Amino acid sequence: MSSTREFAQILPLQDLVGRALQREVTVSGLERLRGGTKKGVYRLELAQGSSVVAYVWGAAENFWPQDMCSSPDPDGDPFAHADGVDLFVGASRVLESVGVRSPRVYLVERAHPKLNADVAIVEDVRGPTLEEHIAHGEPDLVVRVLGRLGEVLAAMAVPVQTGVGKVSRPLVHERSCESVVLDRALVDLAEGARRRPELARAAPRLERRLGEFFDRVEPRSEHGVIHGELGPDHVLVDQDENPVLIDIEGLMYFDAEWEYTFLRLRLGDLYEYVERPGLDPARMDLYMLAHHVSLVAGPLRLLEGDYPHQQEMLGIVEYHLGRALAHA
Repeated sequence: MSSTREFAQILPLQDLVGRALQREVTVSGLERLRGGTKKGVYRLELAQGSSVVAYVWGAAENFWPQDMCSSPDPDGDPFAHADGVDLFVGASRVLESVGVRSPRVYLVERAHPKLNADVAIVEDVRGPTLEEHIAHGEPDLVVRVLGRLGEVLAAMAVPVQTGVGKVSRPLVHERSCESVVLDRALVDLAEGARRRPELARAAPRLERRLGEFFDRVEPRSEHGVIHGELGPDHVLVDQDENPVLIDIEGLMYFDAEWEYTFLRLRLGDLYEYVERPGLDPARMDLYMLAHHVSLVAGPLRLLEGDYPHQQEMLGIVEYHLGRALAHA
């Protein structure tokens, strides 16, 4: 699908980098990094031999259809679209407060007039990502990084809040995590069913199965912080083999099981290196099925826009559709 999007250029970003680093700089190269669907991520190579990254939040950088980027009640919906500089800044502060590494923030510029976007200039952690290390077959390094990631997750999971929701938005106290997940899963199921007939045929059975899993969950009153979509592609590995979390705008106070079920999906056999004792099996069952349904409905929504990597999204849909239907 063709696109007429106009992405960020060097000159306005060069001015921001100079102010961020508090010195005169020359940007010698600009690379738009792949991966983001809601913001643009740019590596800026400096003539002085270093580099920084610019995050750009603007209409041209968001591949989600506009009517799917808003929620009627973003403050009351922990799963409302996680997009924007305010969520990023708030998440960065919370992670720093619990000793979890994410790229250092040098400068935030809201409503940049030339870019028509919000921008953050941040540390360039060159990586690679944990996903790339896994793909390149570096098992000893991967195990070491996963061990440190397990420590990061344990620090984040320490209960600190009775409410749930994004760390930079008002928290919800009158709803439980499991009820939020069930409601969201039912919406995803209905939306996916409208787009895929095989899911429509199985929807009544899957709705009953979600209800059965929900009924087994015991109440919980306190929650830690989770990334919300933590796969190995959202973990950079710095030169000291420390995990560095990126794409952090979805950071929220929520059940740790939501994070761990997603990690189980993404890590496969490597999940054992981050698994921790004490996770609730009833929540794990509910949340795993909810993830499968979400990973059908979400990519199908994205495919209604002009996201460039269509086949990749279709592959995600087909895999998780199969896994969801196995529960029917």
